[in-house]
Amino acid sequence: MAQTADHGGGVRSLRVPIPDNPLGHTLVYVVDTDRGPVLVDTGWDDPGSWDALTEGLAACGTSPGEIHGVVITHHHPDHHGLSGAVREASGAWIAMHAADISVIRRTRETRPERWFAYMADKLAAAGAPEEHLAPLRAARGRASLPGLASALPDREIVPGELLDLPGRRLRAVWTPGHTPGHVCLHLEEEHPAGLPGHGRLFSGDHLLPEITPHIGLYEDPDDTTVTDPLGDYLDSLERIGRLGPAEVLPAHQHPFTDAPARVNQLLTHHEDRLTGLLALLTTPLTPWQLAERMEWNRPWDRIPYGSRHIAVSEAEAHLRRLVKLGRAEAVAGSDPVTYVAA
Repeated sequence: MAQTADHGGGVRSLRVPIPDNPLGHTLVYVVDTDRGPVLVDTGWDDPGSWDALTEGLAACGTSPGEIHGVVITHHHPDHHGLSGAVREASGAWIAMHAADISVIRRTRETRPERWFAYMADKLAAAGAPEEHLAPLRAARGRASLPGLASALPDREIVPGELLDLPGRRLRAVWTPGHTPGHVCLHLEEEHPAGLPGHGRLFSGDHLLPEITPHIGLYEDPDDTTVTDPLGDYLDSLERIGRLGPAEVLPAHQHPFTDAPARVNQLLTHHEDRLTGLLALLTTPLTPWQLAERMEWNRPWDRIPYGSRHIAVSEAEAHLRRLVKLGRAEAVAGSDPVTYVAA
């Protein structure tokens, strides 16, 4: 399969591998501007990924040293990981939404052992068994997590505003849910192949052609605000559906058309999932117990250790949504807390 693709109109993409991940790769987009190429996302921070980025840029007729700027859809390491290396090679600016910049700043300033303690406490509160918590408690001070030292952006993406890309019209659309500061980027230019619709959309992980992005809790050890990431995501989806781009250029899988139809599929999927969870909540369950019973892409006993954290976070996000809608409630006095259909 070709490692680079020309999408016309001065937009190309290249595949940057994600080590040991079923997604396989991140699609990094190269957008020509009057001041040189600008990247939308950069890929995972790994020597093989850097080589792929360098080779892909060479195939596009450029190099890391010629990059003018980097626009990041969200802070996750398969999108933001190589941004610092690109900036070091070229002096490029790095732009990100303020909410995700604050995540980057917080993770850079927080010792790894505090993150492990925080995760252990969160999982204990969600009802995780001791055999799952023990490795986290043992890892304090001895391990690190990807993204803890990622590059601090130096420009802020302001929702609704055009980015400073000379010769292009690229407008930021704030689409929280997958992360608090996720943005899609609307290229407000006629589609090069004349497809009907309103320009093209760099959708990051917000809108993908065949899979649904992870929607979990926003993690902040110092913030006690009760957020609703799934509600944020569903609202953001509807906003993108109304935008009606001619083509979507996602960060994974492949470009596609008919964004409103895909949006409707995802809205239906999440409503079906919420309804299915209510059927499970006829008896009180902790978030961990709910995650064990939810439908994933494999049986629970085959889900890797680290992926179970993600699954429980997704279960909690769905529980938050059900509670906010008045369709489920916490059982008073339960510890760890259990939830039941209202």
